[in-house]
Amino acid sequence: MKNFLLLISLVFMFSCEDSEIKSTSQDSDEVEVKQGFTAYCNPIDIDYSYMSHYAFRNVSYRSGADPSVVRYKDGYYMFVTRSHGYWFSKDMSNWEFIKPQSWYFNGSNAPAAWATEDEILVIGDPSGVNALIKTDNPKLGDWQTTYSVIPHTLHDPAIFVDDHKRVYVYEGSSNLFPIKGLELDPNNNYVPIGEPVDLITLHPEEHGWERFGNNHDSDVKPFIEGPWMTKHNGKYYLQYAAPGTQWNVYADGVYVGDSPLGPFTYADYNPISYKPGGFLNGAGHGSTVQDFNGNYWHYATMPISVNYKFERRIGMYPAGFEEDGQMYVNTAYGDYPHYLPDSKVANHKNRFTGWMLLSYNKSVETNAPLATLHAKTIEETEQGYTPEKLEENYDISKLTDENIRSFWVSEQNNDSIYFTVDLGSKMTLKATQINFHDVNAEVFGRPDNLKHQFIIEASIDKKNWKIAADYSKNQKDQPHAFIQFDKDIEARYVRYKHVFCSNKYLAISEFRVFGVGSGEKPSKPENFRVKRESDRRNATLNWKSIENTQGYVLYWGIKPDKLNNSVLIYDKNNYDLKALNKASEYFFQVEAFNENGISEKSEVIGSNSNF
Repeated sequence: MKNFLLLISLVFMFSCEDSEIKSTSQDSDEVEVKQGFTAYCNPIDIDYSYMSHYAFRNVSYRSGADPSVVRYKDGYYMFVTRSHGYWFSKDMSNWEFIKPQSWYFNGSNAPAAWATEDEILVIGDPSGVNALIKTDNPKLGDWQTTYSVIPHTLHDPAIFVDDHKRVYVYEGSSNLFPIKGLELDPNNNYVPIGEPVDLITLHPEEHGWERFGNNHDSDVKPFIEGPWMTKHNGKYYLQYAAPGTQWNVYADGVYVGDSPLGPFTYADYNPISYKPGGFLNGAGHGSTVQDFNGNYWHYATMPISVNYKFERRIGMYPAGFEEDGQMYVNTAYGDYPHYLPDSKVANHKNRFTGWMLLSYNKSVETNAPLATLHAKTIEETEQGYTPEKLEENYDISKLTDENIRSFWVSEQNNDSIYFTVDLGSKMTLKATQINFHDVNAEVFGRPDNLKHQFIIEASIDKKNWKIAADYSKNQKDQPHAFIQFDKDIEARYVRYKHVFCSNKYLAISEFRVFGVGSGEKPSKPENFRVKRESDRRNATLNWKSIENTQGYVLYWGIKPDKLNNSVLIYDKNNYDLKALNKASEYFFQVEAFNENGISEKSEVIGSNSNF
């Protein structure tokens, strides 16, 4: 059997054979895809910039947040908080960083962007003067300012250009003030027309998902922020984020109106983008963009919050609108491989490849001594921010615990280090993802010499090894390297051989292997029960535990055929849901999954069912 080589580039792969393969995805949708690199896996793998807290320059962390993604001419442009530039992609898979000729992107927070037929408009000037900049050549990056200062404070702004070329700005990031809207005059250097208008605010006493804290467990007043506008079928969908960027329940909701400045009505199916469970949580402060095939995608912020609360990544999810106008963002199995936009699927809403996680809680062994360091992080106190030394067990088992916030740290960082994952039996391997972690990093900004180099090998008997992917000469900085193998691999053991990484310590939060197991899928969940609590924002759900199961996916929604919200739950057969709207009735369903596939779904149950 010949070596399985890393595919060189998507451009080469998609220009190769036009022959097609068949696969099965979530809900048994038939998927038609070209051979080659057809999938992606969250978090998206870009060269995230390194940050430092203003008060503690010795604490370094990567971050990418508040994505503003627009389609312009032959590709997509992604603008991200404080990234010293932006990214370009033709396929939403390979993202190339662009360092612009001008200084505008050196420190901008939550830059707003919108693409017209002729140019890209951006607001996010780090000087704080709120001037709009634009270019008709974003690949070159020769941005020009309008020099027209918008005389209003703009936090987390968004730009929207309506069909009649009328221009609007939305802004807000506060637990005191609402999201505001303002029209600009494109024929007069984008000066404001009138005064800002109050549009929407939070009502956590009615909307459970807007409550602050991890799992909505805090009474602190939540934050509303990150607006984004999408027009669909004559309706205006004003999206917004809540309750706070550092929490697992960070989400996006939507209000709907008949005009760009409202009035707007709260959508009773909220939130639209919600991902409280799984490997990496959160799906808030996002942007919605339509691809070249007419399908919508939602890009969102996902918090890690280990080195610092603003340590974040970016996720990408299928999105769209139901026939009745209901907006959705599908985050089910959102940490697992999904088909890319150019892969044809029967239903855009369900782009999950069906490749299951084979490495969850599997045994790992390594030749590397365990690190004994103290990780430097930043702790928030009532008195402000203080450096903190995080004492933690960094043992090798952290590589397969499916938690991006835990990590393995090697005492050494050289090309003699390896680790081996035992999958337990021979399985079919389709892809892997290596998530590197920053421990006591000494990197700041965007140095151009960062890279990750390694080799992935596979074996059936732990004696004879074949190369699955060779990154030993890789020159790219890939902190979340996702590799789709060029052919299926039959193997029981998977080995990572380290070559080089730019940080002082080799640290990995998760080594993930995807494919199809050799055993049986779980059986259909039984005895599914729902209790809507006296506080109607909450519901308690449980079901009979199933053997040979990794976890469950719980679905809910306000109509039996539109269960568009979900949470992935490992190991437990119950869930306390605190994200409901008091005024809405709900329907629920649950399914089980393991490395071999997904069970049949349970019957749909209404929210008035009791234990």
